[in-house]
Amino acid sequence: MTGTVYVVEDDAAVRDALAQLLEGKRFRVKLFESAERFLEACDPGQAGCLLLDMKLPGMSGIELQEVLAARRVDLPIIFLTGHGDVPSSVRALRAGAVDFLQKPADSRTLLARVSEALAQDAVRRSQRASRDAARKALQELTARERDVLPLILAGHSSKDIARRLAISHRTVEIHRARIMRKTGSATLVELAAIARAAGSYEPAPAARRKRAANP
Repeated sequence: MTGTVYVVEDDAAVRDALAQLLEGKRFRVKLFESAERFLEACDPGQAGCLLLDMKLPGMSGIELQEVLAARRVDLPIIFLTGHGDVPSSVRALRAGAVDFLQKPADSRTLLARVSEALAQDAVRRSQRASRDAARKALQELTARERDVLPLILAGHSSKDIARRLAISHRTVEIHRARIMRKTGSATLVELAAIARAAGSYEPAPAARRKRAANP
């Protein structure tokens, strides 16, 4: 399993027990006794998940969750505490926590949640990499190519695009070819997937009507 399990726990005995359990299952583990120490070492691009005690000296687990969100560090968080209550768990989960486990947590449950959190982090990173690559590809387009792109995706023919933009059919064909080359697309389906990943995709009118008719 890729990624590191970052454990933030002020109780040394609990911290060591968690490390022994996780390392026994071949997880990479880094231990911190406080939220402040974790933040000092925190790399926004780090892969993994956070096993976080709710009650900590100084900054609390909930406060650390809020700081990480403000810094756009989206490590999946599993709260682990002996002081849990309903309002705290609801607040943590609504803020994006993966789970909220009471101490002493069942070993199998904890290991399963850690595996799920690491898998979730891997999916997020893969999606972010695809989105960034798609946006970079679209940034290579000229202003006119960006005018042509949504019309291609909407299913308009080169002749219709030429009429709409008051340019020649041949010019549209040149722009279309350059768009495909710059984005590395072999088909319109691939081009649509890149635009969708970049957040620039708008389905053709016929597709929107069909979707509305079949929710």
